[in-house]
Amino acid sequence: MGSETTAAAGGKVGVVRRDPMAMLPFCGYNVADYISHWFGMHSRLAHPPKIFMVNWFRKDRDGSFLWPGYGENMRVLKWIADRVHGRVGAVQTPVGLVPRKPDFDLAGLDVTAAHLDEVFAIKREEWSIELRLQEEFFDRINADLPRELEVQRETLAAALEL
Repeated sequence: MGSETTAAAGGKVGVVRRDPMAMLPFCGYNVADYISHWFGMHSRLAHPPKIFMVNWFRKDRDGSFLWPGYGENMRVLKWIADRVHGRVGAVQTPVGLVPRKPDFDLAGLDVTAAHLDEVFAIKREEWSIELRLQEEFFDRINADLPRELEVQRETLAAALEL
C-alpha cells in the first residue's frame, strides 16, 4: 500500500511512499516485528477483517481523476459493505476482486460504461511500477522482512505475469 507523506514523517510532504497504514513514523520498534505481529494476529482471529484497496486518485490518459470525487465515495463504501455482507458479487482479477458493474450504484452520475471499465481496469504497467516500489520498501526492512510479505509480492507478480 502507498500513501503520501505528511508532516508526521521526516522529509518532503506529499511524496508517495510504501508504508503500510502510514505507520512508519509511529513505530517505536522494528517495523518488521510490527508487520510480523499482524500476520500472527490474522491467524488467531476467527473472523479477520476484510481489507479493501481503493485508489481514489487514479487518473486517465488526459490527467483527469477517474473517480468523480469525495462526494461520491459513499458509493464505494456501500459496495464494500454490501460485499462484506454477501449482497453483491465481484470479478476476480490478478490483483484481487473488483465490483461487478451491475452491483455498483451509479444512479445520478454521468459515468459511461467505458469510463467504468477504466476505473476498474487492472493495468500491468501500473502494477509493475508498484511492485518495484514495494521491493524498495522491502529492501529497507532487509533481513527482517517477514517471508509472508515476499510471498504475497511474488504471488502478485506471478498473477500479473511480470
